[in-house]
Amino acid sequence: MEELHFNTVQEFNDYYGFETLHPLVNVVHFDKDVPIAESMVHYGIYALYLKENKGCKLSYGRTEYDFDEMTITSFEPGQVLHVEQALYGDSVVFPRWTALVFHPDFLKRTNLGRNMSRYEFFSYNSTEALHLSQQEIEVFRGVLSMIEQELHHAIDKHSRELMVSNIELLLNYCLRFYDRQFITREEINHSVVKQFETLLKEYMTQKAATEGVPTVAYFAEKCCFSAGYFGELVKTETGRTAQDFIAEHMIQFAKNELNNPSLSISQVAARLGFEYPQHFVRFFKRRTGITPKEYRQSA
Repeated sequence: MEELHFNTVQEFNDYYGFETLHPLVNVVHFDKDVPIAESMVHYGIYALYLKENKGCKLSYGRTEYDFDEMTITSFEPGQVLHVEQALYGDSVVFPRWTALVFHPDFLKRTNLGRNMSRYEFFSYNSTEALHLSQQEIEVFRGVLSMIEQELHHAIDKHSRELMVSNIELLLNYCLRFYDRQFITREEINHSVVKQFETLLKEYMTQKAATEGVPTVAYFAEKCCFSAGYFGELVKTETGRTAQDFIAEHMIQFAKNELNNPSLSISQVAARLGFEYPQHFVRFFKRRTGITPKEYRQSA
């Protein structure tokens, strides 16, 4: 298996045979009739791909991307991706894609650089590709075209500002498209939330005492999503964050346990996964406005 390291835009360009128009950013179009070598790709740059056909399979670990033609996949520095050739029967489909790649240094001392954390889709992974409508594809390509035009324009004092502004515009459109996808996948979202609720109840009754306080990351992994995508999905479906969803179930479980007079508050805390009873007391008061002891006295 080939090991690829794209720590610079130049390394990315050299591997695929693209012209380097700027050392820190590029817009590229791949349409060569060559099969894909199975590889592990290590990213040190940001990459946003418009996948135009089913020419390759992408996966993180053992989980494959929810991948089809005309989808957006995105990667950030520090991510490692497994890529292999996709076969459809006896046919080999050669990949076709367009990509925006840029180095983190291109965003230094810019508002976008300071706010990249809001674009959580860069850390989305399994089953989370962004599926675009025809209109969305046109928007995406239109903004990419503006960045590409700047790359071919003679560099002047406006070049970097215009390209950074258009990268930000593109990322903001991706946020909108993801919000649309969360809404249009209502049936899938509903089933995931039901699974989340079932897993949470099982965890509280069977695992919390030994495994500790439940976390969003635990349930995201069980449902085969990244924590960021899972959190957005739950919020879209329920109007609450995944953390609030967990906390509300923990409070209900705590109240049921506190109604058992044979259990001390320390024992109830342990059953919820708290290592220290005082942490449980603070959690309970923050969520209900009263302490566990006060709740018992009012029951």
